[in-house]
Amino acid sequence: HGEERVVYGEEEISFERPWRRVTMNDIVKEHMGFDFESLSGTEEEKLSEAKRRALSAGVAKAAGLSTVGYVLNECFEELCEPKLVQPTFVTDYPKEVSPLAKPHRSKPGLVERFELFAVGRELANSFSELTDPVDQRSRFEAQAAKKAAGDEEACGVDEDFLLALEQGMPCTAGLGIGIDRLVMLLTDSQSIRDVIAFPLLKPE
Repeated sequence: HGEERVVYGEEEISFERPWRRVTMNDIVKEHMGFDFESLSGTEEEKLSEAKRRALSAGVAKAAGLSTVGYVLNECFEELCEPKLVQPTFVTDYPKEVSPLAKPHRSKPGLVERFELFAVGRELANSFSELTDPVDQRSRFEAQAAKKAAGDEEACGVDEDFLLALEQGMPCTAGLGIGIDRLVMLLTDSQSIRDVIAFPLLKPE
């Protein structure tokens, strides 16, 4: 009690401040040795080079991705996320993987979003809410196309939400914390089944 450290598995996790803050591009650069922000040329040329770099780093799924933002995110998830043991805020996500987030005010192609990671897992997600109904519809339609192509994580077009945006929505931001994952960390539990009070998962 009163300490800012916990043991999780074989790792000692420190909650002492400050927690690290790093952009997605910078942490991918640390693990790949390649800076996605250095890409130049046409969009097709940048995508081709991004895929080549990702594939050479062992990110096989990059071959089927359609934008540099998707490639960057895949590289992060494959190469970086499992290694984020100590609490780390990852910022500046690609717009393609953040369909509800407001565009970054100074970095084109990115959004104002961060996620908190520890022990290789996402613990929290936060972003400035997109309040432009035209931009939001465009992103929903892009997500719907992905869903139609078989992407189970993509969403469809939410007409009720778009109608609400068209009526007017004030500047908003949100934070979602994975309480179950946080309890896993604090109680040194390796399975989420051990911390959910009323698990609905089928027995294996």
